[in-house]
Amino acid sequence: MARLLREHDVERLVTIADAIEALEFAFREWAAGRADNQPRRRVRADVVLAVMSAALPARDLVGLKTYTVGSQGARFWVHLYKAVTGEPLAVIEAHHLGRLRTGAASAIATKFLSAADSSILTILGAGTQALTQLLGVVTVREIREVRVVSRDPDRRRRFIAAARERWHAGELKEVVDPRTAVAGAHLITTITSASSPVLLGAWLEPGQHLNVCGSNIPDRREVDAEAIRRASLLVADDANAARVEAGDLLLAEAEGKLEWGSVRSLKDVVTGTIRRGAPEQISLFKSVGLALEDLALAAVVLERAQLSGVGEPLDL
Repeated sequence: MARLLREHDVERLVTIADAIEALEFAFREWAAGRADNQPRRRVRADVVLAVMSAALPARDLVGLKTYTVGSQGARFWVHLYKAVTGEPLAVIEAHHLGRLRTGAASAIATKFLSAADSSILTILGAGTQALTQLLGVVTVREIREVRVVSRDPDRRRRFIAAARERWHAGELKEVVDPRTAVAGAHLITTITSASSPVLLGAWLEPGQHLNVCGSNIPDRREVDAEAIRRASLLVADDANAARVEAGDLLLAEAEGKLEWGSVRSLKDVVTGTIRRGAPEQISLFKSVGLALEDLALAAVVLERAQLSGVGEPLDL
């Protein structure tokens, strides 16, 4: 029988480390031609409905993520089916799952693209997605200092308080000026709701790695075209999906600062087809979020729920 899994179930069953392992496995399967992903599609009424789907036969799963965004907020759900028979297996509430998989994707990009001795992380943004971004990066790099930038001082302080409960290996600093926060940082993550750049390419220094994660809307961006131009290694979680909705890249292309053929996919980085070059190279990971990432982590959630008897039965 299928089961319904709620937010508290997901929080109880999986961690950011689980998410990193699950996503890396899925990207390797995809690179080998043993998985599939379909980019997000949206329809609009009073709310926006988004649907995205994927297949991961190694886990005997196909599934979709669907969510609505409107005046009353957002609602996220993942639906899982057996890949062989189509039997429905689970409906999973997916707010926390989405935060984990987004943080895990940045962690994987950081693991493969950044300098191994990176120890200073700057995070631009202190909203609901920021904590899993931090937890993902500190899982793959020995971070000694985290600089937090947010236009809202109360939100910035709340984030730092929450982060201190989960991470104790280094120093957390509030920084008001983003340019100051970027100076000397090894890793930079943008995770904001901004529609115009919060980070400028003129601020970047050789050897830095960027995770640009806040927008999957074609006319919105967190970094300017100069930042895209200066990054000699550009990677998206999927270049085809980014072609549809990665405003940071699309707007840079429209301004003549990007040749789309230079954008690589994360699966090729994970398998070693694409590698970081010289130490002074600036690398940039553009995250838009993939159904395959949701499916990979949802597979772990379902497996553990079945073993532990967690969830409500659904007679479908």
